[in-house]
Amino acid sequence: MSEIRFGILGCGNISKTHVHGITHSDGATLVAVCDEVGEKAKKLGEEVSVAAFSNFDEFVKEVDAVVVALPSGMHADYAVRAADHGKHVLTEKPLDITLANGLRMVEACEAAGVKLACISQHRFARDMKRLHDAAQGGELGTLIQGDSYTKWFRSQGYYDSAGWRGTWTMDGGGCLMNQGVHYVDMIQWIMGGVRSVQARVRTASHTIEVEDQAIAMVEYNNGALGVIQGSTSAYPGMSERIEVHGTKGTVVIEGDRAKIWVTKEVEEQEPFGPSVTLGKAHDLDDDPTTATWNEAHRLQIQDFTNAIRENRDPFITGRQALEPLKVILAIYESSHRGGSPVGLEELLP
Repeated sequence: MSEIRFGILGCGNISKTHVHGITHSDGATLVAVCDEVGEKAKKLGEEVSVAAFSNFDEFVKEVDAVVVALPSGMHADYAVRAADHGKHVLTEKPLDITLANGLRMVEACEAAGVKLACISQHRFARDMKRLHDAAQGGELGTLIQGDSYTKWFRSQGYYDSAGWRGTWTMDGGGCLMNQGVHYVDMIQWIMGGVRSVQARVRTASHTIEVEDQAIAMVEYNNGALGVIQGSTSAYPGMSERIEVHGTKGTVVIEGDRAKIWVTKEVEEQEPFGPSVTLGKAHDLDDDPTTATWNEAHRLQIQDFTNAIRENRDPFITGRQALEPLKVILAIYESSHRGGSPVGLEELLP
């Protein structure tokens, strides 16, 4: 099949990451960019030597696949419009900010027979894949706990720099919907899906509509428990972290790199276990490539390109991208109910 002609819709900060990913992927060519603010499209178009548009209907005619890099609350409308034109869609995270809109995107792309994927680039990090396979393949035994921590920092100036940030209508939420969604997806993927949550969220240190602090107790589909924490108030910002415990071992990943990977080598262990804090954890080879920002995005764009060329599902489909959205919406609903349990099935229309 000939090269896939990509266009980027939205010329904000994340657009440069997609430029890199597309231009460094085999079988992919960047041919156009588009932004309703014509000057932004013109500037990026000149920088990367492609056509620039401010009109979506003119832009979409020039491409085979559209990267939707707009504020989250605009994803569904433009994804559906692209699908109606018969174009494949790769959207930034989250899929959208409501389940109804996410389902609308999935159904529109399925009806049009085009591919839909949502950026969740951490799934392409080598150690994250290894952990998923170990957790779901039984290497860790029966999974009993899965924790996800995304304690980042964003200044008030960050939120003030764009009118859509920190709003319910365009951002759809705060530290979970915008930042924490990455590792919410990782933990629900590794643990095999979330059944219910009990949560509290609040706005602790910013003047914004949405939450900048969130803590949830999670029950997974297999009965395991865990914690999901998110923050944009944790100065100076910590590395995101996943901790998974099974009956046969523990894995800790920080910044997409495995920091602890300990499994039982024999059934009988010393009474108090070989505490990793004493330096007895296995030595781990580091991953200097797939755990980096641009390369992880490139790997997902390469997979999406290959999926189109090979007429197969991408590694992360639109339907799979509904799952972290459900978890976050359930956390918001639980907090709204004062911390009462909310099952994910309650969110289904």
